[in-house]
Amino acid sequence: MSFADLCGVHTPERQAACERVARQIEASGIERVRMGWCDVHGQLRAKTLMAGAATKALRDGVGMVGTLALKDTADRTAWKVFEPGGIDDLPGFAGASNLMLLPDPDSFVALPWSPGTGWLRCQPWFLDGTPVALDTRRVLQQALAELAATGHGFVTGLEVEFHVYKITDTSPQLDPMLAAWPGLPPSVAMVHPGYQLQAEAMGDMADEALGIVQRTAQALGLPLQSLEIELGPSQVEAVFDATDALRAADHMVLFRNGVRQALRRAGYHATFMCRPPFPNIMSSGWHLHQSVVDLASGRNAFVREAPAPGSAPQDAQHTLSALGSQWLAGLLAHAHGMTPLCTPTVNGFGRFRPNALAPQSVLWGRDNRGALLRVVGGAGDRATRIENRLGEPSANPYLYMASQIHAGLDGVRRQLTPPPGSEAPYAPGAEKIPGNLPAALAALQADEALCKGLGSDLVRSFVRIKQSEIDRHAQAEDSTDFERREYFARF
Repeated sequence: MSFADLCGVHTPERQAACERVARQIEASGIERVRMGWCDVHGQLRAKTLMAGAATKALRDGVGMVGTLALKDTADRTAWKVFEPGGIDDLPGFAGASNLMLLPDPDSFVALPWSPGTGWLRCQPWFLDGTPVALDTRRVLQQALAELAATGHGFVTGLEVEFHVYKITDTSPQLDPMLAAWPGLPPSVAMVHPGYQLQAEAMGDMADEALGIVQRTAQALGLPLQSLEIELGPSQVEAVFDATDALRAADHMVLFRNGVRQALRRAGYHATFMCRPPFPNIMSSGWHLHQSVVDLASGRNAFVREAPAPGSAPQDAQHTLSALGSQWLAGLLAHAHGMTPLCTPTVNGFGRFRPNALAPQSVLWGRDNRGALLRVVGGAGDRATRIENRLGEPSANPYLYMASQIHAGLDGVRRQLTPPPGSEAPYAPGAEKIPGNLPAALAALQADEALCKGLGSDLVRSFVRIKQSEIDRHAQAEDSTDFERREYFARF
């Protein structure tokens, strides 16, 4: 019996896919295959196997050190795995024991920036073939299954801001005399001076870097729609076509990983850190557009044909269906608890400032980019959707999207009603979102619906890992240097 059989996933269809990938690897001259999986921070980790071993691993899996699921943002293990009782709250991880990575054969892609290299998306399993609760992709799969039980699916479009810099000196990062844990990033220069939103001239200045982003995304099969010059110095934005949530989350992981590597080979440094460590920057956000669809018909379940009788434009049911209105109310009800899943770094909370196109308060607005939740569309508009503007671009996409589903579903089940939309999202007196990561983590722990939906093991481990980051940040003599090493060099 193969490991895939033990896990109960090896169907005849999967066997056919494995055989197809094996032929593709041989025919294309692939020499090595990276077996990639997404950690709790949304970062890809990988083991590189030679072609023959990778083909075998499609059925038999490949071992990985279990502590990779327990790392904070500096790659320090947040549990004492070698001490008796040090990891009793997470059975199966004591002694840095092994997990198994099992690839999805349908995920195979040749990496466009690394000739002769293929890539397969993997998910971790325990050696006895049981799932790992800390697998964030599985958390989203379970959320989608819960939503599917109601006859609905989740559709989202990615709209991601990030920064691209030209590397001027690699020695800070690669000089062995400066090595540290974590180490410094390279020295960089901007690719455009900023503060001229979507200026064509600045797009031309950044054309080489943007061309690499474009070709990389398209070669990976990602539905890239546009690349734009954002407001901040050296800041850009990528927009993707809407698709189902699991595919969109997979795309986000591949996109961040791919463009960072491809740009690095060409002498650029890309970062999805919210606020790079320079005096004059603009924060980057990840705005998650979302709608719920009827699985039987594919119809957007947020759309209503005409405004609700007697409703005003600032009433949710003037624009959204009853289900859409309840979903919106659920997102508002769980805004505090979802915050650390949307903005998971100490650095990201610096984005929440007045009049900065970032939210401050728990409210929604009709086509209002200052609101936490922006409702876009109108009666009869098939593209009607809710845009959550809470996220930062380094967030784990599986956890970000799962939090939306559990929050929205809770609103639907309880038939919640949202308050009127706001036209003044920065006005005083409104309920504020958590102002820092510790407060956000406390809100998550207090949110029963989110904890139940995400799973107690996942929430407990996520909070502990993030607390390690918080503690080290508080102890750092130079917080900017901490963020330079912890986020700018690695995210």
